[in-house]
Amino acid sequence: MSTTTQGKGNQATRAKQLVAGARKHFANGTQVLTFAGALANVTVDAACGELQTLVDNRATTTAARATAKDKVASEQAAMPALVAFMNAFEGLIRIMFANDTASLADFGLQPHKQPAPKTAEEKAVAAAKAQATREARGTKGPKAKLAVKGNVAAQVVVTPLTTVPANAPEAPAPANAPAPANGGVATVAQPPKG
Repeated sequence: MSTTTQGKGNQATRAKQLVAGARKHFANGTQVLTFAGALANVTVDAACGELQTLVDNRATTTAARATAKDKVASEQAAMPALVAFMNAFEGLIRIMFANDTASLADFGLQPHKQPAPKTAEEKAVAAAKAQATREARGTKGPKAKLAVKGNVAAQVVVTPLTTVPANAPEAPAPANAPAPANGGVATVAQPPKG
């Protein structure tokens, strides 16, 4: 039977069975067993001890894995809060010792690098890029937004007042037409703003 094709758990189970069988069939633990090949001759108790070591190692490793999983889960749960605290602490240290590079070095920190002042040419290029981006995106600042007004095209229609002879009968108004108000001046309907 190949030992490389079996998993460690299977090998530990196999070792347990071998120990149980040895204890059952070799009543005398001091009996010397002769191995074929280059292996030394050992007693039954020594052979069972070697096999039991394999079983014990597997059990210890399995228990350690379960504990390690719990530890990893605990670490992952606590990590965000601890990192946030560490960042806040580092920020406090940077404020307290902002210009003291020796003290910052004691905390393992380096002072923040100050940005190099921009030349007039670099500022002009940056302003041109920003303007081009705003135009491409169609974005406007608060003052430019105030300048935008709705554009409504409206026409005023005035109906001239005609004189009607006093003895002429009145013509009935169409059913759908609104009656002119304010002395014959029609109201103007404006399209909705949009």
